[in-house]
Amino acid sequence: MEYEMLKGYGDVLSVGDLQKVFHIGKNRAYELVEKNIIKSFRMGKVYKIPKKAIIDYLLESMERGMVS
Repeated sequence: MEYEMLKGYGDVLSVGDLQKVFHIGKNRAYELVEKNIIKSFRMGKVYKIPKKAIIDYLLESMERGMVS
């Protein structure tokens, strides 16, 4: 399943990419990854977010009725 909002991004996104995808600020983006709300991993000091983790987050949010 491909989400239109994720077209043009590779399989792994940065926190900056996450900000652009969700139209959120830097603090909220870091909160999502630091609290493990969106699964991610760190490479040194940089968070990397698999595209699949974003899709999983969207699907879970839809199931809970948080997004439409």
